[in-house]
Amino acid sequence: MQEKEYYVHPSSYVDEGVTIGKGTKIWHFSHVQKGAVIGRDCSLGQNVNVGNNVRIGNGVRIQNNVSVYEGVELEDNVFCGPSCVFTNVNTPRAHFPVHGVYAKTVIREGASLGANCTVVCGHDVGRSALIAAGAVVTKDVKDYALMAGVPARQIGWVCECGKKLDGSLKCPCGREYLLQDDVLRKK
Repeated sequence: MQEKEYYVHPSSYVDEGVTIGKGTKIWHFSHVQKGAVIGRDCSLGQNVNVGNNVRIGNGVRIQNNVSVYEGVELEDNVFCGPSCVFTNVNTPRAHFPVHGVYAKTVIREGASLGANCTVVCGHDVGRSALIAAGAVVTKDVKDYALMAGVPARQIGWVCECGKKLDGSLKCPCGREYLLQDDVLRKK
């Protein structure tokens, strides 16, 4: 029998028909459902649920108590803080099930979602954006945007490394940015 190139804690369940990349670790009491694809070198903390057909990129970190529902996609190097929340139906009703018709939500490469934040379905979170703890995302988020509050509103810009940018748009890490028509891009 071939040894697995990833780790799944014995208290966790991985359904048939799941793809898990090399170096990925799935910790205590987690469940990965049928059709899910998880990339290389990911870490899924305690009590993480990955829904049917979810796509998770490489290098993703999902902290404890997060459910990534069908319709949600996490690109490479996304960070999901403890107990962050995704929804996948805009008007859920127990007596009117949607039967697999879910709103699509994409969390772009390098974005970070703070602890206990909520991303309402049907909205994308831009590349390297930073969502503050407890914020509620109710609209699309631009690349590099710093979002906070309920509902979340943009309060600044962040560098790819995560530091808040000042008016010069130059980060102490050496990266520089250009703002044109309210769109931030790396120089």
